[in-house]
This record gives sequence, C-alpha cells and structure tokens, in this order.
Amino acid sequence: MPRKKSITNYQLPTYKIHIQIAESFAGKVSPAFLRAAARAALKQQKAKSGSLSIVVSGDKTLHDLNKKFLGHDTATDVLSFPSDDPTSSYYGDIAISYPRAIEQARRGGHAVKAELQLLTVHGVLHLLGHDHYTAREKAKMWKAQSEILVILKATSNSKRANSK
Repeated sequence: MPRKKSITNYQLPTYKIHIQIAESFAGKVSPAFLRAAARAALKQQKAKSGSLSIVVSGDKTLHDLNKKFLGHDTATDVLSFPSDDPTSSYYGDIAISYPRAIEQARRGGHAVKAELQLLTVHGVLHLLGHDHYTAREKAKMWKAQSEILVILKATSNSKRANSK
C-alpha cells in the first residue's frame, strides 16, 4: 500500500501595525497606505509574525525624539526605535515627520505618498536590523528598499488598473 504524504500546515505570518497620526495631519495621511508599505517591507524581508507602531507627527516631535534618544539636536524625517527584547514579537516604533516628507517629496519631484512609502519602508528595515553606517550596510539596505518600493508600485498600479 502506498504511503500517504504528510501535509505540513504552513501559516503565513501576520502583522499588526498600529498607526497614530497627529491631529494636524489627519485626513492628509492614509493609515491603510502606511500599513501596506510596512507590510510589504515585512513580507519582503520574510519577517516572522509581529507588530509595530508608526507615528506621523511634526518636525518638533521628531526633533525632540532625535535629541532625547539619539543626542542629535535637529529635526529629521524618520526615526526607528527597535524593541529592546529580541525575543519579543513587537518590532518597535517608527516616527515620521509629515512636514519633512512634504519637503523631501517637493525636492525629489515626486508625490508625498511616495515619500511616505519610502520613509515607512526605511523605518521598518531599521526595525529589522538594517543600517547604513558603512558602505556595505548602506548598499544592502538601499537594495532592499528599492525592491520593496518596486513591489509597492506594482501593487499600486495593478489596483488602479483593476479599479477601472
């Protein structure tokens, strides 16, 4: 009698992404859009199930966080605060400056949504251990960012194509 093949149940990872948007930017930033960018980064990096938080705020908040936690007395576009517990399913927190995203999008000649995607992906990659202190680290991180942004663009384009 032939042997039955055993089937292994494989469960896809699930990600819980908490979004907090400062009241002054409510309605300007889509929580679903940020979640999609974060999920794309987590999936592309083959991250285990877990959660993270994203806060979209202003320059003052990012300046204060940057000074308090990193010792840099300046505003910045995105900050990542990885969980201190490597065994935790909580990846950490990301803070994004909406005014910086607007300015960088204007200077880069692209949409604010595209800049917010980039900042979200960048933040998630930091939570997952990527960095850009050395040329090698930077090349690896920028490659991952580019791959994720291509996936997001393809997803975005296919949704638009299917909605017509």
